[in-house]
Amino acid sequence: MSLILAIDQGTTSTRAIAFEVAPQAARSAVGEEKGDLRPVAVSQIELAQHFPKSGWVEHDAGEIWTATLQTCREVVRKAGGVTRFNAIGITNQRETAVIWDAATGEPLHRAIVWQDRRTADVTARLTAQGNEPRVQTATGLILDPYFSATKFAWLLDAVPGSRERAAKGEVKLGTIDAWLIWKLTGGRVHATDATNASRTSLMDLRTIKWRDDLCDVFDVPREALPDIVPCAGVIGESDPALFGQPLPIAGSAGDQQAALVGHGALKAGDAKITYGTGAFLVANVGAEPVASTRRLLGTLGYQADGQSAYALEGSIFSAGSAIQWLRDGVGLISESRQSEAMAQTLKDNGGVYMVPGFTGLGAPWWEPEARGTIVGLTRDSGPAHFVRAALEALAYQTRDLLDALAADGAPPLKTLKVDGGVTANSFAMQFVADICEVEVERPAFQEMTALGAARLAALGVGLLPDLEARPAEAHACWKPRMKADERERLLSGWRRAVKAAIIAAPDRA
Repeated sequence: MSLILAIDQGTTSTRAIAFEVAPQAARSAVGEEKGDLRPVAVSQIELAQHFPKSGWVEHDAGEIWTATLQTCREVVRKAGGVTRFNAIGITNQRETAVIWDAATGEPLHRAIVWQDRRTADVTARLTAQGNEPRVQTATGLILDPYFSATKFAWLLDAVPGSRERAAKGEVKLGTIDAWLIWKLTGGRVHATDATNASRTSLMDLRTIKWRDDLCDVFDVPREALPDIVPCAGVIGESDPALFGQPLPIAGSAGDQQAALVGHGALKAGDAKITYGTGAFLVANVGAEPVASTRRLLGTLGYQADGQSAYALEGSIFSAGSAIQWLRDGVGLISESRQSEAMAQTLKDNGGVYMVPGFTGLGAPWWEPEARGTIVGLTRDSGPAHFVRAALEALAYQTRDLLDALAADGAPPLKTLKVDGGVTANSFAMQFVADICEVEVERPAFQEMTALGAARLAALGVGLLPDLEARPAEAHACWKPRMKADERERLLSGWRRAVKAAIIAAPDRA
């Protein structure tokens, strides 16, 4: 048996999954083919989030590493020992920035999470100085605190002496993949894969190299950044002391790009959306980057076998986190799964809309100072209206992204591939199908990010001939059934609600 150890380090948890790479002889009646990957063991630990100030979101990088090591060791034990494993694949929450000491390997500050908005004033100043066209042309990204570069600069300024030390190679910067690669290799390798590098605002999207002029714009020393490597191929070997013998780290991709690979969305025109803490639409546009006119993000889909696939992406900052807020913040539900039945107690939304701008609004609005807003309340409104409004917001935000994608010239989607925890909510998925006028397809196996990382690692050590091999998967499917006039009425209400959220931003109050 050939096994891949997939590390899936996300915003709310750290997970490890062992995948078996089935040989050709394992072909069966259920459609398994050569190179099919099958999960055989899993371990997961929830991750604490820290909110030191309004709009600030942090993680403890040391906690992330401890959880990664613990879940990996547990999976190795469950799967029968390290000798059964061929490689490690990594996928991770993107844009989250880490700073650490090169000598001790210890983090020097809490990691700044992708959701964090503390550098909004920096990106606003850079925009006012006229930098956005140059940044967007080079990187595909707009100027927004979402991306890593301003986070790196903030960390260097926050930790005394780190700028001077970074210039001498004594302090390292990186996203979560680079942090895990450093720790797994015992500090021997400082590398980041090309998809994660494409989310920093520092990498040229065409050359897939760091740009010194962008490092200057964002005040990030090139010496502290990791080397950029492809998504598939041996990056380094794990420290033998961690698992009992070294394992090649042979695959790495940011979580949304890994999900693109996991879904098999490998051709231009394929698209997927992951509904997790946030929600991320990624559409494969082929071998050349496409410049968006509707403020979608140009990004790298994956780089493997000497080829690059590009994508357009739209990011929704609050998706599942809105449901978490209903549960943990205001106590309207005790479990997330209650939201479906609660929403279905109503015949309609009663005119109530939630704009979940808890950490600003992403594409296509890009309003970092927007706030979470609920409009349309009456004396008849109750807890079920809040819950239903949060679930409906997933669909409205998805429709905004699909409209922007169509305006950029992408062909209409026949099928929207979905994954993530929220897709277990059939009410929400049917509403997405209705509002977006598209068939929604959910695979039987939901861990698309981990599966994508495992596929890349298997390719990286030669266990897969390419990324095309996929199992035949049973899936759930939702088809649109809403009447056009009802859809347009609901969308008009949503657009009014978004305007209210933007107007409510502190700098517009």
